[in-house]
Amino acid sequence: MQSIHRALSSFIFVSCGVFLLQACSVLQPETYVPKRGQMGKDVMWLPTSDDLVFKMLDAAQVGPQDELVDLGAGDGKIPIAAARQFGARAWGIEYNKDLAALAQRNAQRAGVAERVRIVHGDIFKEDFSKATVVTMYLLEELNAQLRPTILAMKPGTRVLSNTFAMGDWEPDQVIRVTNGTGYFWTVPANVAGLWTLSGLDENGNATLKLDQTFQRLGGSLTLQGKTQNLLGARIEGSALHFSFINADGLLKAVKVIVNGQVLSGEVTGPYGMVEMQPAPVKLEGRRP
Repeated sequence: MQSIHRALSSFIFVSCGVFLLQACSVLQPETYVPKRGQMGKDVMWLPTSDDLVFKMLDAAQVGPQDELVDLGAGDGKIPIAAARQFGARAWGIEYNKDLAALAQRNAQRAGVAERVRIVHGDIFKEDFSKATVVTMYLLEELNAQLRPTILAMKPGTRVLSNTFAMGDWEPDQVIRVTNGTGYFWTVPANVAGLWTLSGLDENGNATLKLDQTFQRLGGSLTLQGKTQNLLGARIEGSALHFSFINADGLLKAVKVIVNGQVLSGEVTGPYGMVEMQPAPVKLEGRRP
């Protein structure tokens, strides 16, 4: 009987000890506090203001369908905001091990740990190619190093940067708040070159020539042996738009979706003239 009592006492003591350790782990106050301006691998840590975080995520129309990656996640503020305020799935890459752990704890405290994860890693080594939104607060030279990787992502991927731009890649939008500036880009499809189009002219194929600098386009269309400059050419992710004058002297608008070396869409009358719209004509094209 005494042995049973001793065993029971030992079990209670061990169980209480485990319980106290668990309680301490839950209630233990935060001991790691990052210092504003502390140096990391390539940049110093500076927090992004709440209003700029919201404005940037709002400009990119982040939503539940998105996977956001934050390059240099710091304390996790942006992934947490993307999950809590916009419903996105989000993750961050942070080189500082202590900051990465803090960011994950912050996600737990915010109640979004099931939608936010923080990776202790290197932004130049981790694969974030599946993300639909990329955010960062780096130096402009680091943005330049990342730019080829970002431009190779799926067309339509949205990119946000706090303070620092992307060199000669002109932003689609500059986001200003009282105490900060952000930049917003959309990754464009690569459409430069010669395309053979069918559907513009019932008498044969047409040739489309596109010149491209990031999302800015110029070019020409050769139709029935006559060449004309494109009107209003632009690329928005994978959506290519331009207008032209057909053989009857009528303005026509083109909207197609580019998928690698092929495109497909339709030709319509000029935008806004609903009462004069003929039936859309299917358009297809291929680039050698």
